[in-house]
Amino acid sequence: MKPSIEIERSLISPPGDTIQEHLEFIGMTQAELADRMGRPKEKINDIIKGREPISMITAYQLENVLGIPASFWINREKAYRMALYEIELKEELVRQTVWVHQFPIHNMKRLGWLDDSKEIHTLVDRLLKFFGIASAAEWKKIYNDIEINATANQYLAYCSNPYAISAWLRKGELQCLELELTEFDKTKFKEKLEYIKVKASRSRTLSFEKLQKICAECGVALVQTPVLAKAPIRAAARWFHKRPIIQLSTKFKSDDDFWLTFFHEVAHVLLHGKKEIFLEDVLGISVNEVKESEANLYARKSLSSRQKN
Repeated sequence: MKPSIEIERSLISPPGDTIQEHLEFIGMTQAELADRMGRPKEKINDIIKGREPISMITAYQLENVLGIPASFWINREKAYRMALYEIELKEELVRQTVWVHQFPIHNMKRLGWLDDSKEIHTLVDRLLKFFGIASAAEWKKIYNDIEINATANQYLAYCSNPYAISAWLRKGELQCLELELTEFDKTKFKEKLEYIKVKASRSRTLSFEKLQKICAECGVALVQTPVLAKAPIRAAARWFHKRPIIQLSTKFKSDDDFWLTFFHEVAHVLLHGKKEIFLEDVLGISVNEVKESEANLYARKSLSSRQKN
Protein backbone atom coordinates (compact mmCIF):
# COMPACT_ATOMS: atom_id res chain seq x y z
CA MET A 1 0.00 0.00 0.00
CA LYS A 2 1.31 3.45 -0.91
CA PRO A 3 2.06 5.90 1.93
CA SER A 4 -0.66 8.54 2.35
CA ILE A 5 1.61 11.40 1.24
CA GLU A 6 2.50 9.56 -1.98
CA ILE A 7 -1.20 9.00 -2.67
CA GLU A 8 -1.92 12.71 -2.09
CA ARG A 9 0.80 13.67 -4.56
CA SER A 10 -0.58 11.31 -7.21
CA LEU A 11 -4.02 12.93 -6.88
CA ILE A 12 -2.83 16.50 -7.49
CA SER A 13 -3.77 17.77 -10.93
CA PRO A 14 -1.79 20.63 -12.54
CA PRO A 15 -3.66 23.35 -14.50
CA GLY A 16 -2.15 21.84 -17.64
CA ASP A 17 -4.52 18.88 -17.27
CA THR A 18 -7.43 21.25 -17.71
CA ILE A 19 -5.76 22.89 -20.71
CA GLN A 20 -5.19 19.51 -22.34
CA GLU A 21 -8.77 18.39 -21.65
CA HIS A 22 -10.11 21.57 -23.25
CA LEU A 23 -7.81 21.19 -26.28
CA GLU A 24 -9.11 17.66 -26.83
CA PHE A 25 -12.69 18.90 -26.43
CA ILE A 26 -12.32 21.55 -29.13
CA GLY A 27 -9.97 19.50 -31.33
CA MET A 28 -6.95 21.79 -31.04
CA THR A 29 -3.37 20.49 -30.86
CA GLN A 30 -0.64 21.79 -28.56
CA ALA A 31 1.24 22.98 -31.63
CA GLU A 32 -1.71 25.10 -32.77
CA LEU A 33 -2.16 26.49 -29.26
CA ALA A 34 1.52 27.48 -29.23
CA ASP A 35 1.19 29.21 -32.60
CA ARG A 36 -1.93 31.11 -31.53
CA MET A 37 -0.28 32.19 -28.26
CA GLY A 38 3.00 33.08 -29.96
CA ARG A 39 4.92 30.74 -27.64
CA PRO A 40 7.45 27.94 -28.32
CA LYS A 41 5.90 24.47 -28.48
CA GLU A 42 8.27 23.24 -25.76
CA LYS A 43 7.13 26.01 -23.40
CA ILE A 44 3.46 25.11 -23.92
CA ASN A 45 4.24 21.46 -23.25
CA ASP A 46 6.04 22.44 -20.02
CA ILE A 47 2.95 24.40 -18.92
CA ILE A 48 0.64 21.49 -19.68
CA LYS A 49 2.90 19.04 -17.79
CA GLY A 50 3.05 21.38 -14.78
CA ARG A 51 6.78 21.99 -15.13
CA GLU A 52 6.19 25.66 -15.90
CA PRO A 53 3.77 27.82 -13.86
CA ILE A 54 0.99 29.79 -15.50
CA SER A 55 2.04 33.43 -15.30
CA MET A 56 -0.28 36.44 -15.52
CA ILE A 57 0.70 36.91 -19.17
CA THR A 58 0.05 33.24 -19.96
CA ALA A 59 -3.34 33.40 -18.24
CA TYR A 60 -4.48 36.29 -20.46
CA GLN A 61 -3.11 34.61 -23.57
CA LEU A 62 -5.14 31.50 -22.70
CA GLU A 63 -8.21 33.70 -22.22
CA ASN A 64 -7.77 35.18 -25.71
CA VAL A 65 -7.17 31.83 -27.41
CA LEU A 66 -9.44 29.46 -25.46
CA GLY A 67 -12.11 31.90 -24.28
CA ILE A 68 -11.71 30.87 -20.62
CA PRO A 69 -11.21 33.83 -18.22
CA ALA A 70 -7.67 34.61 -17.08
CA SER A 71 -8.91 34.63 -13.47
CA PHE A 72 -9.79 30.93 -13.81
CA TRP A 73 -6.23 30.03 -14.85
CA ILE A 74 -4.67 32.23 -12.18
CA ASN A 75 -6.79 30.65 -9.44
CA ARG A 76 -6.23 27.16 -10.84
CA GLU A 77 -2.46 27.71 -10.82
CA LYS A 78 -2.53 29.13 -7.28
CA ALA A 79 -4.54 26.18 -5.95
CA TYR A 80 -2.20 23.69 -7.62
CA ARG A 81 0.99 25.31 -6.34
CA MET A 82 -0.45 25.53 -2.83
CA ALA A 83 -1.44 21.86 -2.84
CA LEU A 84 1.97 20.92 -4.23
CA TYR A 85 3.74 22.98 -1.57
CA GLU A 86 1.72 21.34 1.20
CA ILE A 87 2.77 17.91 -0.08
CA GLU A 88 6.42 18.94 -0.30
CA LEU A 89 6.17 20.39 3.20
CA LYS A 90 4.82 17.11 4.54
CA GLU A 91 7.64 15.23 2.82
CA GLU A 92 10.17 17.58 4.37
CA LEU A 93 8.58 17.14 7.79
CA VAL A 94 8.81 13.37 7.47
CA ARG A 95 12.53 13.73 6.75
CA GLN A 96 12.86 15.30 10.22
CA THR A 97 11.43 12.21 11.94
CA VAL A 98 14.74 11.25 13.56
CA TRP A 99 14.96 14.69 15.20
CA VAL A 100 11.46 14.41 16.63
CA HIS A 101 12.08 11.04 18.23
CA GLN A 102 14.88 12.53 20.34
CA PHE A 103 12.27 14.34 22.45
CA PRO A 104 10.11 12.82 25.23
CA ILE A 105 7.10 13.06 22.93
CA HIS A 106 4.74 10.87 24.95
CA ASN A 107 5.37 12.89 28.10
CA MET A 108 4.92 16.17 26.21
CA LYS A 109 1.59 14.90 24.87
CA ARG A 110 0.49 13.80 28.34
CA LEU A 111 1.26 17.25 29.70
CA GLY A 112 -0.73 18.84 26.87
CA TRP A 113 2.30 20.52 25.28
CA LEU A 114 1.67 18.71 21.97
CA ASP A 115 -1.46 17.43 20.25
CA ASP A 116 -1.99 13.69 20.38
CA SER A 117 -1.36 13.09 16.66
CA LYS A 118 -0.11 9.79 15.26
CA GLU A 119 0.84 11.12 11.79
CA ILE A 120 4.55 11.84 11.82
CA HIS A 121 4.41 14.90 9.55
CA THR A 122 1.73 16.44 11.80
CA LEU A 123 3.77 15.67 14.90
CA VAL A 124 6.87 17.30 13.40
CA ASP A 125 4.82 20.34 12.43
CA ARG A 126 3.41 20.64 15.98
CA LEU A 127 6.89 20.38 17.50
CA LEU A 128 8.25 23.08 15.17
CA LYS A 129 5.35 25.35 16.13
CA PHE A 130 5.98 24.59 19.82
CA PHE A 131 9.54 25.87 19.46
CA GLY A 132 8.55 28.65 17.06
CA ILE A 133 11.09 27.56 14.42
CA ALA A 134 11.02 26.66 10.72
CA SER A 135 13.02 23.44 10.84
CA ALA A 136 15.22 21.19 12.97
CA ALA A 137 18.23 23.13 11.69
CA GLU A 138 17.04 26.23 13.56
CA TRP A 139 16.65 24.19 16.76
CA LYS A 140 20.29 23.14 16.48
CA LYS A 141 21.45 26.73 15.94
CA ILE A 142 19.49 28.03 18.94
CA TYR A 143 20.03 25.25 21.46
CA ASN A 144 22.88 22.99 20.42
CA ASP A 145 25.47 24.84 18.33
CA ILE A 146 28.75 25.12 20.21
CA GLU A 147 30.14 28.03 18.18
CA ILE A 148 26.96 30.14 18.18
CA ASN A 149 26.26 29.64 21.88
CA ALA A 150 29.86 29.82 23.08
CA THR A 151 29.14 33.03 25.01
CA ALA A 152 26.09 31.52 26.71
CA ASN A 153 27.79 28.78 28.78
CA GLN A 154 27.83 26.56 25.66
CA TYR A 155 24.10 26.40 26.32
CA LEU A 156 22.99 22.77 25.76
CA ALA A 157 25.79 21.51 23.53
CA TYR A 158 27.28 19.24 26.17
CA CYS A 159 24.35 18.45 28.46
CA SER A 160 23.02 14.92 28.95
CA ASN A 161 19.75 15.42 27.06
CA PRO A 162 19.58 18.74 25.17
CA TYR A 163 16.27 17.81 23.52
CA ALA A 164 14.26 17.34 26.71
CA ILE A 165 15.95 20.28 28.45
CA SER A 166 15.22 22.57 25.49
CA ALA A 167 11.56 21.52 25.53
CA TRP A 168 11.29 22.32 29.25
CA LEU A 169 12.93 25.71 28.73
CA ARG A 170 10.72 26.50 25.74
CA LYS A 171 7.61 25.70 27.75
CA GLY A 172 8.76 28.28 30.28
CA GLU A 173 9.03 30.86 27.51
CA LEU A 174 5.50 30.06 26.34
CA GLN A 175 4.26 30.40 29.93
CA CYS A 176 6.03 33.76 30.10
CA LEU A 177 4.13 34.99 27.02
CA GLU A 178 0.86 34.33 28.83
CA LEU A 179 1.73 36.71 31.67
CA GLU A 180 0.94 40.42 31.83
CA LEU A 181 4.33 41.97 32.51
CA THR A 182 5.41 45.56 33.03
CA GLU A 183 8.84 46.83 32.00
CA PHE A 184 11.57 45.44 34.23
CA ASP A 185 12.17 47.69 37.23
CA LYS A 186 15.19 46.54 39.21
CA THR A 187 14.67 49.00 42.06
CA LYS A 188 11.04 48.06 42.49
CA PHE A 189 11.93 44.36 42.35
CA LYS A 190 14.45 44.77 45.17
CA GLU A 191 11.81 46.54 47.27
CA LYS A 192 9.26 43.82 46.62
CA LEU A 193 11.79 41.15 47.55
CA GLU A 194 11.94 42.57 51.07
CA TYR A 195 8.15 42.30 51.22
CA ILE A 196 8.35 38.73 49.89
CA LYS A 197 10.82 37.73 52.61
CA VAL A 198 8.41 38.92 55.28
CA LYS A 199 5.27 37.41 53.75
CA ALA A 200 7.03 34.10 53.16
CA SER A 201 8.09 33.71 56.79
CA ARG A 202 7.26 30.52 58.64
CA SER A 203 4.30 32.11 60.40
CA ARG A 204 2.70 33.35 57.19
CA THR A 205 1.98 31.98 53.73
CA LEU A 206 2.48 33.34 50.23
CA SER A 207 0.92 31.40 47.37
CA PHE A 208 2.78 30.89 44.11
CA GLU A 209 0.08 32.82 42.27
CA LYS A 210 0.56 35.83 44.56
CA LEU A 211 4.35 35.57 44.25
CA GLN A 212 4.03 35.39 40.46
CA LYS A 213 1.84 38.50 40.40
CA ILE A 214 4.28 40.48 42.55
CA CYS A 215 7.14 39.54 40.24
CA ALA A 216 5.09 40.42 37.15
CA GLU A 217 4.43 43.89 38.55
CA CYS A 218 8.20 44.37 38.52
CA GLY A 219 8.64 43.02 35.01
CA VAL A 220 9.92 39.60 36.11
CA ALA A 221 8.34 36.47 34.63
CA LEU A 222 8.09 33.82 37.33
CA VAL A 223 6.81 30.49 36.02
CA GLN A 224 6.59 26.98 37.38
CA THR A 225 6.93 24.26 34.75
CA PRO A 226 5.93 20.61 35.27
CA VAL A 227 8.73 18.07 35.44
CA LEU A 228 9.45 16.62 32.00
CA ALA A 229 10.83 13.12 31.40
CA LYS A 230 14.58 13.09 30.69
CA ALA A 231 14.88 16.73 31.77
CA PRO A 232 16.46 16.67 35.24
CA ILE A 233 16.48 20.44 35.66
CA ARG A 234 15.61 22.19 38.90
CA ALA A 235 15.41 25.80 37.76
CA ALA A 236 16.64 28.31 35.21
CA ALA A 237 17.19 32.03 34.95
CA ARG A 238 17.66 33.98 31.73
CA TRP A 239 16.35 36.96 29.77
CA PHE A 240 13.63 36.57 27.15
CA HIS A 241 12.11 39.41 25.11
CA LYS A 242 13.91 42.00 27.27
CA ARG A 243 12.56 40.60 30.54
CA PRO A 244 14.04 38.15 33.03
CA ILE A 245 12.50 34.70 33.43
CA ILE A 246 12.77 32.73 36.64
CA GLN A 247 11.63 29.23 35.73
CA LEU A 248 11.14 26.73 38.53
CA SER A 249 10.35 23.04 38.55
CA THR A 250 7.21 21.73 40.27
CA LYS A 251 9.06 19.40 42.63
CA PHE A 252 10.75 20.62 45.80
CA LYS A 253 11.56 18.71 48.98
CA SER A 254 10.27 21.45 51.27
CA ASP A 255 9.23 25.09 51.44
CA ASP A 256 12.77 26.07 52.38
CA ASP A 257 14.04 24.18 49.34
CA PHE A 258 11.63 26.16 47.15
CA TRP A 259 12.61 29.52 48.63
CA LEU A 260 16.34 28.75 48.48
CA THR A 261 15.98 27.98 44.76
CA PHE A 262 13.79 31.03 44.13
CA PHE A 263 16.25 33.45 45.73
CA HIS A 264 19.16 31.72 43.99
CA GLU A 265 17.59 32.52 40.61
CA VAL A 266 16.72 36.02 41.79
CA ALA A 267 20.42 36.55 42.44
CA HIS A 268 21.26 35.65 38.84
CA VAL A 269 18.72 38.24 37.65
CA LEU A 270 20.00 40.99 39.93
CA LEU A 271 23.73 40.31 39.90
CA HIS A 272 24.61 38.78 36.54
CA GLY A 273 24.47 39.52 32.81
CA LYS A 274 21.41 39.62 30.57
CA LYS A 275 23.04 37.44 27.90
CA GLU A 276 23.84 34.62 30.31
CA ILE A 277 21.79 31.48 30.87
CA PHE A 278 21.80 29.77 34.26
CA LEU A 279 20.56 26.18 34.46
CA GLU A 280 20.44 24.33 37.77
CA ASP A 281 21.24 20.61 38.15
CA VAL A 282 21.90 19.94 34.46
CA LEU A 283 24.77 17.54 33.80
CA GLY A 284 27.31 18.71 31.23
CA ILE A 285 26.52 22.42 31.48
CA SER A 286 29.51 24.70 31.98
CA VAL A 287 29.13 26.38 35.38
CA ASN A 288 30.61 29.69 36.47
CA GLU A 289 31.63 28.78 40.01
CA VAL A 290 32.06 32.40 41.11
CA LYS A 291 28.57 33.44 40.01
CA GLU A 292 26.99 30.29 41.42
CA SER A 293 28.67 30.98 44.76
CA GLU A 294 27.34 34.54 44.68
CA ALA A 295 23.85 33.23 44.00
CA ASN A 296 24.12 30.64 46.78
CA LEU A 297 25.27 33.27 49.26
CA TYR A 298 22.46 35.64 48.28
CA ALA A 299 19.90 32.85 48.65
CA ARG A 300 21.18 31.77 52.07
CA LYS A 301 21.13 35.35 53.34
CA SER A 302 17.62 35.85 51.98
CA LEU A 303 16.40 32.66 53.62
CA SER A 304 18.04 33.60 56.90
CA SER A 305 16.47 37.03 56.75
CA ARG A 306 13.08 35.49 55.98
CA GLN A 307 13.23 33.24 59.01
CA LYS A 308 14.14 36.10 61.38
CA ASN A 309 11.04 38.12 60.49
